[in-house]
Amino acid sequence: MQSLYAFKGTESDNLAKDETFLLHSLDSMYDLYLSTLALLIELKNKGEDYNQKLRNKLTGSDSDKNPSTKFQDNQLLALISGNNMLKEIVNKRKLNFWDLDFEYVDIIFKEILKSDLYADYISEPETSFKADKKFILDIYSEIIAPNEKLYDYFEDKKLTWVDDFPVVNTVLLKVLRKLKLTSPETALLPDLYKDEDDKDFAKDLFKKTVLNNSKFSEEIAKKTTNWDSERLASIDGVLLKMALCEFQKFPSIPHKVTINEYLEIAKEYSTPKSSLFINGILDKIVKEYQSEERYPKVGRGLM
Repeated sequence: MQSLYAFKGTESDNLAKDETFLLHSLDSMYDLYLSTLALLIELKNKGEDYNQKLRNKLTGSDSDKNPSTKFQDNQLLALISGNNMLKEIVNKRKLNFWDLDFEYVDIIFKEILKSDLYADYISEPETSFKADKKFILDIYSEIIAPNEKLYDYFEDKKLTWVDDFPVVNTVLLKVLRKLKLTSPETALLPDLYKDEDDKDFAKDLFKKTVLNNSKFSEEIAKKTTNWDSERLASIDGVLLKMALCEFQKFPSIPHKVTINEYLEIAKEYSTPKSSLFINGILDKIVKEYQSEERYPKVGRGLM
């Protein structure tokens, strides 16, 4: 969607450059995932540094001299920070920039310290991997992911990361939920693509949507005579063309799967009315195809 929305060429252009941009954008999303894990490591380090400074205060109270170490000793954070494969790939991709941009680590750490989640966590006598994991999942969902300054930082760092952040957050939470103390280091580093077919699908969807742009635009226009033309030039138009491409060029993908996917994307990235608009158009097109027996779907579970 990002690549098609940014595409300014024509159907006759050589798409190699734009395909490279697409693959680079997808690879960049993995960099954001790794950078976010690196942020969790820096927060653990910040906890250790914070406690050491409390102990070193000349006029510190008893609580300062004996601060809670639950955060710095959190077993999930320890598992992440001790992952050598993660550290190697972060260094190789030069994503260890939190040392230079430490103020964002400070901002988030302070938000964690003043939260009820933190207060409840350090007051709870139970120490277990399950409790430690729940705490990290909670502070990530409620404090880290929604942080506007972090969001702005990622936007300044790389423009495409703004749209990638919600996807990365979902994947990261899913990975962390499944993590166990006995999990191999690779469990924290899922592949960007499920397999080579997954990567090929991304390239094919982009190319076939571009190469059939005029055809798709004409077909959509016939179904949207009462709609504002600006809507069709926006993300809604891009999503409709991608959906038509799946309808016509990918016979193994069921209509319902295509429609549901683009409705979810519309809810996330377009206007409040977009999902209703897109659902109405696609439903009308599918019924027409089925009645005329055009572009039949093949495979199991597609009837």
